[in-house]
Amino acid sequence: MEHFAIVGFGCAGYHALRAIRETGCEAEIDIYSDTDLPPYNPMLTTYYVAGRLPYEGLFPFGTLKEIGKQYHAVFRTETCVKKVDAARKAVMTEDGKEMLYDKILISTGASAFVPPSFSGLKDAHCMRTVEDAVKLREKLELRPYKDAVVVGASMVGIKVAELLNRRGIHVTLADMAPHIFALAAYPEVSEMIEERLIKLGIDTAFGQAITGAEEHVDEDGRVAGYTVSLGGGSRIETELLVLNIGTRASTGILDGAQIRIDRGVVVNERMETSAPGVYAAGDCCQGNNLQSGQTQIIGLWANAGVQGRVAGRNMAGSADEADGNILHNITHFLDMDFIGLGDNRLTGETYVYVNREKGFYLQAVIRDGKPVGFNILDNYGISGILKAHLIRMLRGEPCRFTPQQRGQLLRYGLERQFMDYLEAAI
Repeated sequence: MEHFAIVGFGCAGYHALRAIRETGCEAEIDIYSDTDLPPYNPMLTTYYVAGRLPYEGLFPFGTLKEIGKQYHAVFRTETCVKKVDAARKAVMTEDGKEMLYDKILISTGASAFVPPSFSGLKDAHCMRTVEDAVKLREKLELRPYKDAVVVGASMVGIKVAELLNRRGIHVTLADMAPHIFALAAYPEVSEMIEERLIKLGIDTAFGQAITGAEEHVDEDGRVAGYTVSLGGGSRIETELLVLNIGTRASTGILDGAQIRIDRGVVVNERMETSAPGVYAAGDCCQGNNLQSGQTQIIGLWANAGVQGRVAGRNMAGSADEADGNILHNITHFLDMDFIGLGDNRLTGETYVYVNREKGFYLQAVIRDGKPVGFNILDNYGISGILKAHLIRMLRGEPCRFTPQQRGQLLRYGLERQFMDYLEAAI
């Protein structure tokens, strides 16, 4: 009987396990995790801190006991993997144990990035894991805070700013990028969002390097506040500091001489790495970007699920492929919606549509007569159809809207002329 290992058990690892069993494969499966928690969605952690989601709601697939009973796996929880020897297909743990496998899936995800200038801080918070969320929630419940600095104007950063703002805490959102959502929003859309934030009482400090932070300790040795230093020489005094600077693929257990690693583990459409019998899926790997044709980390929950499922099916001997995805972000915050579809670095002619009756704004970038990206404010109802249209176009598939799709786009306020234009561009 074959023996598989899944190293890291988040969204990708779960979907790989499920796919393996759904093919009828009866291989023995060991699952390695450095926690005793079931898979959770990192984007839900801010909802838990805000009190809008119960603790159990962080775990959409159930408990480890329930998952193990349904899909028959051995969970090696609270086990730190020291190294995966890709050449020998061996997993070595910190306690000195070694196991050999027929096939291995690397699904270790990504971890919060903390620059060296912040690494010495004892009490600053990141927001990535369940442990991060529990720690921040407990802290906010201990005493009231008047002000906070959130470093990182990302999708997570804005959700942290939102939950703090809702608690009556004055928030400064800081980032060295010139605008909010620098990797997803067009500058004009970023400026619109920033104007709204300022009206809500949230200060911004963009376009300045955050050079470091100094902790202030009271007479009992507890951290009482911080001085955050900006590259322009200015400083911000604050009681609370939350870092959402970004993530880095967790690839440290692999040897770059054995397996191809760029920013993440490089995989093909079958989620195979350069080492035979070793697969990778989720935020630790680089799959295909349909727009650029290059491999890239696309760190999205749904993307991790697709990659995990494809990896699991191929491990089980049932051929499957994931041809790739596009960069896209959909988030709701402070009573507004932002949707970014496609690579916002691609330039072209700009098309702007404002529907004042429905209260939404759309900006599209058209290159060589074809859309390469969309930004939408306050209209999630059209986002799924436009995303699917963009992906079909990139795959060279027919790009005609169905009558049902046209009906939904009209109902949510998109003009018929723009739909005709998108279809004619192909």
